[in-house]
Amino acid sequence: MRRFLLVALILPVLFGCASSAAQARQTGTTLNLVAYSTPKTVMGKLTARFQHQPAGQGVSFSPSYGPSGTQAKNIAAGQPADIAFLSTGLDIDTIVDAGVVSKNWTKTPQGGIAADSVVAFVVRPGNPKHIHNWKDLTKSGVQVVTPDPFPSGSAKWNVLAAYGQARKSGMSNKQAIRFVTKLFKNVVSQPSSGSNAASAFFAGQGDVLITYESEAYAAFAAGEKGKLVVPKPTMLIQLPMVATKSAPSAAKAFIKYVHAPKQQKIFAANGYRPVVRSVLKSPDLASWRKKYNTGPTFNINDKLFGGWRKVNKVWFDLNNGRMVAIERAVGGPTH
Repeated sequence: MRRFLLVALILPVLFGCASSAAQARQTGTTLNLVAYSTPKTVMGKLTARFQHQPAGQGVSFSPSYGPSGTQAKNIAAGQPADIAFLSTGLDIDTIVDAGVVSKNWTKTPQGGIAADSVVAFVVRPGNPKHIHNWKDLTKSGVQVVTPDPFPSGSAKWNVLAAYGQARKSGMSNKQAIRFVTKLFKNVVSQPSSGSNAASAFFAGQGDVLITYESEAYAAFAAGEKGKLVVPKPTMLIQLPMVATKSAPSAAKAFIKYVHAPKQQKIFAANGYRPVVRSVLKSPDLASWRKKYNTGPTFNINDKLFGGWRKVNKVWFDLNNGRMVAIERAVGGPTH
């Protein structure tokens, strides 16, 4: 009788604990990760690792990848987002202006930047068109693939890199704009995003792809054939990752996690230049350290640009921006 009573008392407690554990699993945190188009592979690795950390217990991710500008507009319009990993500070400014992200997002570690890259070229195996620098992109018969600069952050970096290097070479403002126009006369395809542009190039379009260095390395790792050319000079690409105002604490924990040296090494080993540069001293990253020792580079805060808000008004305004005029001149998209 006593044994029966003891079992009767214990069983509800055991079932209650099991029920509580199951309920805890069912009520775990889901983070909506909204990202630009190209970092899907590396983010898959980082999110999976995070879920095995104490801060990541019970955390799952609902990812969305697409053109950075489009993603920013979608978040501003109400798409659920806890973490935004976009390709330009301009796109973060879009969601700041919508009240989704704090105006102080650059006060976070590394200025809100999770990883870096540079603007680079991918050419066909053997480099049959002998493309080594920016000027080579304007040669007769060279077919260029670069994304559409209105929805794509990658394309914006490409445009600014082409203009910036022209100015750095001694051209005046007008001469540099003419250089960008001449380059775009050779553009044969402008897909909506960096990843779509890469897909078009590796499917056979064009002689050269202007892209993120990181996207090139990701394509090569996936078995695509081509040769990477990092022109001199080129532009430093800074990739921001921020938590939204309404995000649960796990979002900030994940962002802190990706800035730690171990995770920065994962970025480095997947074609991204780490913002924690000291990780490149690691012996197992020796080959990447050599690859990333390219330059010189200039960045968005160079006096030629003056930051993203100024750049957007001067270059990408849909009514009076320089790119609208250039695209009209070459018969490209003007949106």
